[in-house]
Amino acid sequence: MASHYLTPEQDAQLRRWERCNRLYFLFAFAALTLLLVFSSHLGLSSGDRWSPLGYLFAALIAPIIVLQLRLRCPACGRRIGWQAKLMAPDQCPSCGVFLRARGH
Repeated sequence: MASHYLTPEQDAQLRRWERCNRLYFLFAFAALTLLLVFSSHLGLSSGDRWSPLGYLFAALIAPIIVLQLRLRCPACGRRIGWQAKLMAPDQCPSCGVFLRARGH
């Protein structure tokens, strides 16, 4: 396995993904919290019917899944996927390139 670092352009691309992922996660967390707190006041959850609330939950959670599955290693192009969580892993499991710069 090679043990090299990303170029500045590749690093910038990866940091953009992390920033988008983190910002959307914060937005979705706040929106889900507000929906849960105010769902009965908004008329989204009344008794046994939670379907409108369920659709809103799915609409907020689906982009998180898409963002996770879109992450590719900038060096080799292989998908990293669920190993990423909110931030990219320290090293690509496929090519071994370090995804964290020395200063991070």
